Amino acid sequence: MDEQQLLMTGLGLVALGCLLAGGLLVLHLRQRTLRQQAIQRAIARGQGLQPPRADEAPADLSASLRGSGAAQRWLDSRLGRRLVVDEDRRLIDQCGFAPLRAQLWFLALRLGLGLGLPLLYAVLLGYRTVDGRAWAYAAAACALGFMAPKWFLAWYAEQRKRRVVHELPLFVDLLRLLQGVGLSLDQTLQVIASDFRGALRVLGQELDIANRQYTQGRTREHSLQRLAHLHDNENLADLVALLVQVDRHGGAVQEPLHQFSDRLRERRKAELRERVGKITVKMTAIMVTTLLPALIIVTAGPGFLAIVRSLGAMTR
Repeated sequence: MDEQQLLMTGLGLVALGCLLAGGLLVLHLRQRTLRQQAIQRAIARGQGLQPPRADEAPADLSASLRGSGAAQRWLDSRLGRRLVVDEDRRLIDQCGFAPLRAQLWFLALRLGLGLGLPLLYAVLLGYRTVDGRAWAYAAAACALGFMAPKWFLAWYAEQRKRRVVHELPLFVDLLRLLQGVGLSLDQTLQVIASDFRGALRVLGQELDIANRQYTQGRTREHSLQRLAHLHDNENLADLVALLVQVDRHGGAVQEPLHQFSDRLRERRKAELRERVGKITVKMTAIMVTTLLPALIIVTAGPGFLAIVRSLGAMTR
């Protein structure tokens, strides 16, 4: 084996070692998570509460992070903060994943793809002579594998933000309806989180987290902060501010919700008009580049053919 082959083999062994270490860490975290879920279900059954679902993000982020001491200490270290930065952690939160487990999976995927794709490229290359272009392709594969998990998180978080925009009018209508039948604010939020989870996939999950935080002793204002600021939605933040104000000072909420619903629909109509205007401009360019040539061919085609035939007859 020459130097090139020894280098590739060494990189492959390093990549396999990193993948094995990441897999063992994730397996250890999975076992701890299953044990904690079993304990929480037993406690919930003893207290007569509804056990938490396995696919839900934990209600108390700090409590969930403290539950896996070694893994969390490593993620909070300087190296862990460099590998999983605050922006990545916020994206994981916006995606609705369990924070600690998702951070470990994210880091394992980053390291695995960042080292595995160049290794796969080296295997496909067949350990032939490696020149500058091959090293450039290997570096590009490493960068692609390292950034692909973050791009997926950003795409998924953006999809959830759009879903929040679509779910917000229904959420406001449910608040008005349940408040109109005489339920209190706490009962309304509990009913929406438990009974309308299928219609409000994102907001229902966030409401369930907020309700569990509220039952654990936090104030309504503090428990709704995640819902207000996580998805960067101004309308949702205004609605949360309205709910907090009603919970703090009391009073009827029907009329404020009615006004908020009207304002929300006016904003959506304005956004739709703006989108229609942009689509009209884009369609104009598309029609010029696609429909106009076809129209010219249909209308002016017979004239061009007649001219070509007459010129052909003159040259005979």
